[in-house]
Amino acid sequence: MAEKKVMLTQEGYNKLVDKLNYLKSVRRIEVADRLKAAIALGDLSENSEYVDAKNEQAFLEGEIMDLEAQIHNSGIIQEEGGDLVALGSTVRILFPDGHEDTYMIVGSTEADPDEMRISDESPIGAAMIGQTAGSTVMVHAPAGVLQYKILEIVHN
Repeated sequence: MAEKKVMLTQEGYNKLVDKLNYLKSVRRIEVADRLKAAIALGDLSENSEYVDAKNEQAFLEGEIMDLEAQIHNSGIIQEEGGDLVALGSTVRILFPDGHEDTYMIVGSTEADPDEMRISDESPIGAAMIGQTAGSTVMVHAPAGVLQYKILEIVHN
C-alpha cells in the first residue's frame, strides 16, 4: 500500500531539506569525530564515551532516515488561487467572541499554532477547506459547536 503524500508549503519543504543537509554534512562529521576521539581513549568495553558516541550516531542515522522518508513522501502545495480556502491559503477569521486572527492552512507536519499555522486536518482547518470569504463555518470542538466567519482569503 502506497503511503499518503504529506503536503507541505515550499517553505516547509525547504526547511526539511536544509535540516537533512545539515545533519548529513555537519552533524555526521561531528559525531564521527567524537567517535574517533572515544576510540582513541582505548578499551572500548568500558568506555562510556564510546557507547555514548555510538548511541548518538545511531540516533542521528535514524533521524536522517526519517527526514529522507518525509521528503520522499511529501508533495509541495501548489497555489490554487480562486475564491476557495485551500492548502496554503492564508485566512482571516472572526471568532465568536469578536476578535479576529489570521491563519495559514498547512499540512499536518507544518502545523504550529504559535506561528499561526493550522493543519488542514484540525477541526478549524478542515471546516474552512473549500469555503469562500463571507462563509460561516461550524466547528465541533470539546466546548461545543462554534461558528467562525471567514473574512478574507489570501493565496500565497
